[in-house]
Amino acid sequence: MSKAIDFLTEVKLELSKVVWPTPRQTIKLTMVVIIVTVIVGFFVGGLDYILTQVLSAVLNK
Repeated sequence: MSKAIDFLTEVKLELSKVVWPTPRQTIKLTMVVIIVTVIVGFFVGGLDYILTQVLSAVLNK
């Protein structure tokens, strides 16, 4: 039981050292992640479409 208490004490100490982002920073960074995800999704989707068309053209000849 002593080891569990020591562990939790150390966790509390380490979490007190963390610099948490402000709500504004969290919103901005979340928006960046969403925008980048959408851009990468369109890129991968477009690449998939192009390669599908190329493969279809090659296989139909």
